[in-house]
Amino acid sequence: MDILIQNARLRNHEKLMNIGIKDGKIIEIAENTTQKANQTIDAKGNLVTEAFCNPHLHLCKVYTLEMMEQDSLKSYHGSGMGAAMTAIELAAKVKENYDAEWILPNVRKALKLAAKNGNLYIRAFADVDSKAKLEGIKALLQAKQEFKDIIDLQIVAFPQDGVVREPGTIELIDEAMKMGADVVGGIPWIEFTKQDEQTHIDEMFKIAKKYNADISMLVDDAGDADLRTLEMFALKAIQENWQGRVLSHHARAMQLYTTPYFKKLVAILKKAQMGIVSDPHTGPLHAKVKELLEEDILVSFGQDDILDAYYPFGQNNMLEVAFLNVHILWMTTFPEIEKAYDMITHYPAKSMNIPNYPLQINNNANLVIHNVPTVREAIQYHAAPTYVISHGKLLENQ
Repeated sequence: MDILIQNARLRNHEKLMNIGIKDGKIIEIAENTTQKANQTIDAKGNLVTEAFCNPHLHLCKVYTLEMMEQDSLKSYHGSGMGAAMTAIELAAKVKENYDAEWILPNVRKALKLAAKNGNLYIRAFADVDSKAKLEGIKALLQAKQEFKDIIDLQIVAFPQDGVVREPGTIELIDEAMKMGADVVGGIPWIEFTKQDEQTHIDEMFKIAKKYNADISMLVDDAGDADLRTLEMFALKAIQENWQGRVLSHHARAMQLYTTPYFKKLVAILKKAQMGIVSDPHTGPLHAKVKELLEEDILVSFGQDDILDAYYPFGQNNMLEVAFLNVHILWMTTFPEIEKAYDMITHYPAKSMNIPNYPLQINNNANLVIHNVPTVREAIQYHAAPTYVISHGKLLENQ
């Protein structure tokens, strides 16, 4: 074996286990082993799990907050999130100077933090529009190549400022997919009319089907109970037989929905096999996370932002994200804390369609070894793992 992890505490085993790794795969999970290994790690009875997944990160924007005025933060975090669209318009100013040359070093810094924190799967958004053009896509494609042996990066071609509002963006999104982006993005609620919202969704589906790609859309990200783009997105997925390949983000207006409409929406989400990514720590409103979980909707946490126009913190540390959000959502019972850990591991892995993810024989050896024995303590201290194993190799400087 390449690596043998001894005395590992797994979430689904009562006894300490040994984990054997070879050629990037898990080849053994057993109480005892007689096989030899080139490298042995003693987990010392501490928790060993799958690596973390971040299904939502605006990677082209990381560390840009100091490049602009902070009015966008005031607008986005204002009472009731009534000025969320204003915040996006203010934040767009930074893109007037977009250049892959300065974006790439920021991206590298964020990905190095991700590796340190065991965050090895990221769905990364890059703005594509008349201002950003394809500069963010270029930077993320370069970073994906540089970090391919460490982090699995899913690049989203994201029309942050709309497609009807921003003529030419549809063609740019198509070009981004042609260049190698993995996922088609969308933000239909940013458009001015219901008709334009539907056009936004329809046009992004055309591109996704052309390139056989998954779709991630930011929906209803403001304090307006009349926003309905989550429903529109889910219905379109059903219509186009794109079930299970669609992921919604934010859906903050959901917090203002009536119970009858919410129940109807849940039924539509189930038919679309659509997951929801919620980032309660980056805005005053959030989706009805606990209610969605009770309805067996796949809900995940995302980092969302790192020191940009929408959020002044962030370490690409999904344990920190979970720690913040168990407080915001009052998910403080032991079963809820376990659920929160699922929301940064198994649930986003399913939503992102990551193959061979669970810690099982023959699956990928992308693992974290903590310095504590329980999920509760891992979230409580939200420290970087003692060891991170990516693609079957122990990462350096751990």
